Amino acid sequence: MRNGKRDPEKNRGRILGAAQEEFARFGLGGARVDRIAARAGANKRMLYYYFGSKDDLFLAVLEESYRSIREAERQLRLTDLDPREAMRRLVEFTWEYYLAHPEFLTLLNSENLHRGRHVKRSRRIIAMHSPFAAMIRQVLAHGARAGEFRRGVDPVQLYISIAALGYFYLSNRHTLSTIFERDLLAPRNRSARLRHMVDLVLGYLRRA
Repeated sequence: MRNGKRDPEKNRGRILGAAQEEFARFGLGGARVDRIAARAGANKRMLYYYFGSKDDLFLAVLEESYRSIREAERQLRLTDLDPREAMRRLVEFTWEYYLAHPEFLTLLNSENLHRGRHVKRSRRIIAMHSPFAAMIRQVLAHGARAGEFRRGVDPVQLYISIAALGYFYLSNRHTLSTIFERDLLAPRNRSARLRHMVDLVLGYLRRA
């Protein structure tokens, strides 16, 4: 067995995990390399050896975060399902993933504050989204051929809408809960939100 200190893959994984926690909590601007190194049980020199800079480390965290959600979506095997069930499952999965991985939303918030400058550098992130859009396009085409879905739906626009329905609700839950005097994260309200999102998406897709 290889010593953990000499295992590059294990070292890199520990640093990535620690960096994700730090960036999710403090954002890119507030994150500190020394805290990441301490949490990973490494030193700053090792961190710079593997990732080059704080910005490069943030990009690596973004790439891994996108890889995780796209891989989980691929495992849904949506193209093997009935089109309506596939779209229902995609909405449910997206909502459940956001709830289970709040750090993903905070990382996206941080990257958008920096106008997506890290994502623009990543061919890996851009490449992994082409097959994802193709998968949604295939489900939509199947539904249209079956007479269940309207034709001409843009798969990218549709997915942005699905993501936005959960993202806005969760990202703004503190202000919205106060304004409307309703705990948006209470189990009853989370369930109601999911039903609402599914109804909206399937209602839009339904063939007139």
